[in-house]
Amino acid sequence: MRELTDEAASMAKELGGGTLLRDHGGGFSPLTVQLHRISAENYAGDPLAALAAARSISLKALPSIERRSRALSDIAVTYDRLGRRSDCIRTLLAAEHCAPQETHARPATKALISSLLVSGPTTMELRGLAARSGVIV
Repeated sequence: MRELTDEAASMAKELGGGTLLRDHGGGFSPLTVQLHRISAENYAGDPLAALAAARSISLKALPSIERRSRALSDIAVTYDRLGRRSDCIRTLLAAEHCAPQETHARPATKALISSLLVSGPTTMELRGLAARSGVIV
């Protein structure tokens, strides 16, 4: 995965910043490769590498608020896997602030919220996010 992602990053850089692809919001660029790297590293079980990938991007550079929200949700997963509960919840709330509908509708985000509710102490903010997302409290 890392070898292929590095190859994609190199190709994106050679293309000069961004190539728009039909039916794909945001296109193919070094930034979108980094977004995929966050998810891939989480999936591969290396949240430290996912966090390093997340730190290398500027959320403001993302092409849409939905894309920002999704990136923040992926970063929240990273914090959860690292045991950084407060950072996870804070990041989920930031994702909700960017694009509430996106955050509330995403099954992976709902699953994370549900997991947080049963795995430790809850806060008013977490319970509110759960209620707004339709996660049974």
